[in-house]
Amino acid sequence: MTTRSILITGCSSGIGLAAARGLRSDGWRVFAACRQEADAERLRQEGLEGIRLDYDDAESIASAVAHVTDATGGRLDALFNNGAFALPGALEDLPTDGLRAIFETNVFGWHELTRQVIPIMRAQGSGRILNCSSVLGLVPMKWRGAYVSTKFALEGMTDVLRLEMRDTPIRVVLIEPGPITSNIRVNSIPHFERWIDWEASPRADQYRETLLKRLYESRGKDTFELPPEAVVKAVRRALSARNPAPRYAVTVPTKAMGVLRRILPGRALDRIISRG
Repeated sequence: MTTRSILITGCSSGIGLAAARGLRSDGWRVFAACRQEADAERLRQEGLEGIRLDYDDAESIASAVAHVTDATGGRLDALFNNGAFALPGALEDLPTDGLRAIFETNVFGWHELTRQVIPIMRAQGSGRILNCSSVLGLVPMKWRGAYVSTKFALEGMTDVLRLEMRDTPIRVVLIEPGPITSNIRVNSIPHFERWIDWEASPRADQYRETLLKRLYESRGKDTFELPPEAVVKAVRRALSARNPAPRYAVTVPTKAMGVLRRILPGRALDRIISRG
């Protein structure tokens, strides 16, 4: 049998790295993409097929897809869109250019890569596209408006793509993690410092009391936090199922919020979320 191939983005750490390692151990040919060439080289030294792919750079996306298809003879069995970043801060303090920047990476880049992969999967007569969303693609949380916006957009885009692909052999799936051990909080600090002038905000005291402590102070794991390998289990299920589910929820908060948003009135759900 031909070795199955998958392109995974955001593999420098966290979910992407765990998925790359886990699927390689399962026998997949894994193309592990990172935004920085130094991270891709580190993965190559580990024995993974590390490649550079920057969602903000259309040329790097095209180059990565060409590299994969050249290496596989034109095949790509699966794509796992995973790379993303967070930009914390109150929406009233977020410059619109900051919102554009996070959408460029977290939404538009995913769309560009997916569009380039679909013709490959159509030609070979099969394919899986997995998009990594979040519990914040289901419900909002304060201070996370930029990231929430991108994940809500991703949920809608993925749902529509799944419907549109029903008449093809391509299956489209949402992976919905909740609190997962990763570097996303630390990695968000440069974006926060670039875009949010919190000291000039009418919410400056709230920043000091809440968000700054969360960003800059060591605080251990969140409640219900799981290791990234928990997400890899869901990825395996989505890839191996003959008829995969539209979405796979990971962690207790994601599963609970998926239920609560369907059964509770808006104000009641707002009260519950605000306590968190």
